[in-house]
Amino acid sequence: MTKHYDAIVIGSGFGGTMAARQLVGAGMKVLMLERGGWVVRGPENWGLRSSIDLTPHYDKETALKVVAGGNKKTMGLYSCVGGPSVFYGGVSFRFREKDFEQNEDISGGAGSFWPIRYAALEPYYSLAEQILQISGEAGTDPTEPPRSVPFPQKPASLAGISQKVKTAAEGLGLHPFQLPLAINYENTARNTCTHCTTCDTFACAVSAKNDLATVVIPDLLHQGMDLLAHTVATGLHVQNGSISAVECISKETGERLKFRAKHIVLAAGSLGTPHLLLSTGLQDHNPGGKVIGRYLMRHTNAIVFGIFPGVADKESRHHKQLAILDYYFGHASVPHLSGKIGSLQQVPTPPMGLVQNEVPGILGKMLSQGVRLLTGLLAIAEDQPQFGNSLTIDPTRRDSFGLPQPVISHHYSQRDLDAVGVLVKEAKKIMSGAGAIAHYVHHIRTFSHTVGTVRMGNDPENSALDEHCRFRGIDNLFVTDGSFMPTSAALNPSLTIAANALRVGDYIVREAV
Repeated sequence: MTKHYDAIVIGSGFGGTMAARQLVGAGMKVLMLERGGWVVRGPENWGLRSSIDLTPHYDKETALKVVAGGNKKTMGLYSCVGGPSVFYGGVSFRFREKDFEQNEDISGGAGSFWPIRYAALEPYYSLAEQILQISGEAGTDPTEPPRSVPFPQKPASLAGISQKVKTAAEGLGLHPFQLPLAINYENTARNTCTHCTTCDTFACAVSAKNDLATVVIPDLLHQGMDLLAHTVATGLHVQNGSISAVECISKETGERLKFRAKHIVLAAGSLGTPHLLLSTGLQDHNPGGKVIGRYLMRHTNAIVFGIFPGVADKESRHHKQLAILDYYFGHASVPHLSGKIGSLQQVPTPPMGLVQNEVPGILGKMLSQGVRLLTGLLAIAEDQPQFGNSLTIDPTRRDSFGLPQPVISHHYSQRDLDAVGVLVKEAKKIMSGAGAIAHYVHHIRTFSHTVGTVRMGNDPENSALDEHCRFRGIDNLFVTDGSFMPTSAALNPSLTIAANALRVGDYIVREAV
């Protein structure tokens, strides 16, 4: 089966969907390929086993072999229409202006420099915020970059536990402010947020989260975009310096399919994209091919849970609401970390189901009751790009689609660990001020914020993508997921991925004229 399109988009996360939006809006005939299916919405999303890692959308069909750096030796990928946006907590930060500037303290000689500046993304940040209807407050964040338009929505009122955390932070001379969130609070034409406690890592039961499968993809389908779910891209065929065809397999029928298009947008995620490129041998066509799969970054994350003498969230209400960025650009106690440190963000009481999954049986059920005493702050430190942090492939082991096994190896640098250590200390002070009597620190070892594996740059031998995210050596291939980032900043990457994909989508449209 062969069919022709103006553009093929591989992946339906932020990078794929936002690029597709611009292409479809320009009248192009677009095919989107997604290896996962639609996530059903309803009361089951509130269940104990509805956190992403406990659902079928945590996909192990192409299992990741983790030789270093993971929480398990074998891990999966998030796979569904809308990508991770369906299960994320909605946090939608713009990177700071200085995040785009050269910083040797972070890059450490790795040649990881942005070929664009904040100004190039600012209008696309604004557009992405409008599309996703981000709620937020301006003027309270001491590191806030300039914006051309206000937030589309005001934030929700603070939960009781959030107010305690805010007061504690202010008591330490800090400047807490409300997180920018992709959650519907004001548009009564559709369901608004019920402030339930199953938001972060859960699909929204009432579709009040402004995820891509709710607020963007249905409109693209209405405009004529074709979407093939449960379809795995397995090959990118090269002819005369262009991708001549995309080969894939239907998971539902087992049928092998082949599609052709003038433009190919690869947005399979920062692990899925280098896996497909390496599996197809495209690194041999790129002068910077040595970086593909390398410089994997995923932030240095730790949750500082405060243990309270009673139920922490007495209202049983969504309370992922606050951010504290006072230490983003440094801390007096660690002058050797001269560049950046990171951010603190409020996280809610953890899901009981995850505890019961990790500790099965009666013991797990007993321990899961203890999560009611917890709430905390997430410390996100910017991690250094290192060549040795990588996704490679093992061609001797193949999955049911014929793809070689992806292999991950990752270690944090000492600077990474020093930076998150500073944030953990400060988070403990804040949680104690909010009423915690003890603390528990959980170091995150998943790959939820992975970026950087097919980075862009000005040096053709040290980056795989040019400033327009065109894959060097292949004139019609673009990469628009988090793979493109030269550095990770110290904030959630989703809005930056979205803004850049809108920018690249516009570039493809202009080029096609």
